[in-house]
Amino acid sequence: MKNNLLLKDNIYWIGKIDDRKVPFHRLILEKGTTYNSYLLKTEKPTIIDTVDIMYSREFVENLKEHINLEDLKYIVINHVEPDHAGALPALLNKAPNATIVTNAKAQELLNGMFKFYDKNYLIIKDGDSLDIGGKTLKFLETPYLHTEETMITYALEDKILFPCDIFSSHIATYDLFNDLSKDDIDEDFKVYYKLIMSPHRNYVKDMIGKIKNLEIEIIAPSHGFILRKNVEKYIKLYDNMSDIPTENLSKKALILYNSMTGNTGKIGGNISEGLRDSNIDTTVLNLKSLSFEEIKEKVIESDLILIGSSTKYGDMIGNTEEILKEIIKLDLSDKYLAAFGSYGWSGEAIEIINDYLKNSNGKVFDTSYIIKVTSDNSIKLPLRVRFYNDNEGKKLSIKTGRILGELLLK
Repeated sequence: MKNNLLLKDNIYWIGKIDDRKVPFHRLILEKGTTYNSYLLKTEKPTIIDTVDIMYSREFVENLKEHINLEDLKYIVINHVEPDHAGALPALLNKAPNATIVTNAKAQELLNGMFKFYDKNYLIIKDGDSLDIGGKTLKFLETPYLHTEETMITYALEDKILFPCDIFSSHIATYDLFNDLSKDDIDEDFKVYYKLIMSPHRNYVKDMIGKIKNLEIEIIAPSHGFILRKNVEKYIKLYDNMSDIPTENLSKKALILYNSMTGNTGKIGGNISEGLRDSNIDTTVLNLKSLSFEEIKEKVIESDLILIGSSTKYGDMIGNTEEILKEIIKLDLSDKYLAAFGSYGWSGEAIEIINDYLKNSNGKVFDTSYIIKVTSDNSIKLPLRVRFYNDNEGKKLSIKTGRILGELLLK
């Protein structure tokens, strides 16, 4: 291998530089990108991530020049998208003795994508470590940065963080290392954060908390420059960019609900908790004894309005429909809307509320919108919680609030 591909003792970059104008997430990467893969030539040779699926054959052929693929022991998959795990089938075809190291969610996705049911897996959990023969890898789960299964890998002795998409930049650089670049890379770094990571601001903060006690000398991400100069600067940039901008602190949300047994009210309270995590000023009102005139002012001053109801005999309860009919007569063109509720059988009330909202001139948050903006398909809108409980139902509702808060800020 060329010396300029060496990160540290026996750790090599083995990726692919893609200097085309690359289609990516409905964008065109005008500066291209790199697919960064890494080989750790230890007693138990290990690869961390692969390259885009279209370069599978080239990737495997290149590897053959540097290692007997039958000796490959581990392949760490931090993230399952095809630009990271795409070459895995071709690699495993030539490396039959290798074990895939990843988490349970990623295993489920890999099996679904590639039918890897007969492959060897080592399933890790947050905080687990693995001895690869002279080096130790530590794994941290970082969900939604930017997909649910994402994790990061830390080489303990070498003080190298392999954070997958985190700390990446989209640029086809032949310099590879940021200290070799003649240009200022900060703008590309910030643009990548804005496009990929900003919808997951709260999860960035969680990640920063997990890595703050690690000694990090090099950050080796999956795209763009490997950071071996001013590492702390780039971690601080992520931390600062994940702060809630002060101009957004005036955003307001209104949660209106009717509840039979209290469960829909609990969901509304949980959503408000998630919204407040994003510093959204949130008001929760029980519709049971309120008239439209009492809530009209709150509706007008709010940026996000959520309306929820329990379901009784296939319909909304109490004065929910009466209030809804008046709300959708207002000018809601500058507001976002969403429906929620608990149910035991089929939950028609939640869908009826959603139909009303779609007939307004407001912008309705739904599952399609969330997936396109955040790549998160773990929550559905309208939010329908069957037989609410204080474990899963609560977690789902808080998470929904957090995501709605991020969408509102975005």
